[in-house]
Amino acid sequence: MGVPCKARQICKTGENIVFPEGLSGVVKEILPDGIRVIDFNCEGVFLEILDKIGQTPLPPYIKTKLENPARYQTVYAKDPGSVAAPTAGLHFTEELLEKLKDKGVELAYITLHIGLGTFRPVYEENIENHKMHSEYFLIDEENAAKINKIKSKGGRIIAVGTTACRTLESAYNESGGISAETGSTDIFIYPGYEFKCIDALITNFHLPESTLIMLVSAFAGRDKILRAYNEAVKEKYRFFSFGDAMFIY
Repeated sequence: MGVPCKARQICKTGENIVFPEGLSGVVKEILPDGIRVIDFNCEGVFLEILDKIGQTPLPPYIKTKLENPARYQTVYAKDPGSVAAPTAGLHFTEELLEKLKDKGVELAYITLHIGLGTFRPVYEENIENHKMHSEYFLIDEENAAKINKIKSKGGRIIAVGTTACRTLESAYNESGGISAETGSTDIFIYPGYEFKCIDALITNFHLPESTLIMLVSAFAGRDKILRAYNEAVKEKYRFFSFGDAMFIY
């Protein structure tokens, strides 16, 4: 949840900021890319106050304020903390999930709290020099066991979105499969990466020069992705967060 305030204009640490609804804070640190670390004080429940005065952080290509934040969230969202929704998951409804289960598809749920780095383009000439922001992930015992069982039986692991893909690839080890764990990952997947866990990927069409398009190129091959994108442009598919999705295997 983004909070509209004067923090972006403050250049010194130690400055006090007063927000509406009894919320205040002190700028503790200024990081690159305009990010501020703020120590908050509040009179009330912090997340409830943010819901009142904050705005949903949206990708830079969405210019209109989102009046209904639920439109930018999946039906299976559970824990707060991510700055963006895993947009491939926006295609799923409760009814569609039930149809998948009726067909024998097993659903496993994992968490990765997407950070602001997901909106950050790659400016480095050598992509190996690009630094990914660290992001928190969680995989519980039940879902780790479910994924490992499917994998051991030769079933396909289909990641819904690059977020799920990055989480699974971060937590997978070839000797023990998926570990039930919480932690952080700064994994950067680009062509040349060898995938260890996922067998297929559902994902939207991504911005050029982004880490996301590099990930899908690593999975499917750059030439195949370029052909798919050319076809999408030709057929006038919708791109980015509220756009169409493709199934890559």
